[in-house]
Amino acid sequence: MKLESLSPFFFPFVALCFTVATAATFTIRNNCSYTVWAAAVAASAAGGGKRLESGATWNLNVKPGTRGARIWARTNCQFDEAGRGRCKAGDCGGRLKCKAYGKPPNTLAEFALNQYKNLDFFHISLVDGFNVPMEFSPTSGLCKKGIQCTADITQQYCFYYGKCDPTDFSKFFKARCPNAYTYPRDDPSSTVTCPGGTNYKVVFCPIGSPHLEMIASMSQEE
Repeated sequence: MKLESLSPFFFPFVALCFTVATAATFTIRNNCSYTVWAAAVAASAAGGGKRLESGATWNLNVKPGTRGARIWARTNCQFDEAGRGRCKAGDCGGRLKCKAYGKPPNTLAEFALNQYKNLDFFHISLVDGFNVPMEFSPTSGLCKKGIQCTADITQQYCFYYGKCDPTDFSKFFKARCPNAYTYPRDDPSSTVTCPGGTNYKVVFCPIGSPHLEMIASMSQEE
């Protein structure tokens, strides 16, 4: 998927001038019982990726004004010493350190920092399908509201970007993850804002997630 192909969540924001702006720290944690390969890409910045064993974390400093950004987990991956390989879910052109968005289905943490009125906008998106449970929450300042999608949603229920109304598939997702972004006009019930400069955490398989035998076994296949 091209970086220019953004969900309507990333509507054109009013450009602002900042006198003081600091980078936001994103702590990405793998709580799953299996290995995932975390990925991060933004339309306005270079991307990256990292293998995360169960319990491991990855800290990212994200520049003010970053937009069109995504963090996701890739599963069932194999990479060589040069960082070339593939993943069965969330693959980004066969690179360990992603430079493009991942291939669906994948659960997405999407965000834009220091935008309209110096607010951060963020949500969990299931528009590109689902592969792991996720939490996306602020960790600093007075902003407390976070988002979780901890339901057991199998990969047979996935759908892709487009301008549309709710479908049977998106309603299936919404019933299980009511705070998640499930179709391209779902902003009112799923997009959260925090003041610019807030730090965040993205957790794969947060506490309270069901034990997903299918996903765990997929991550161990060749």
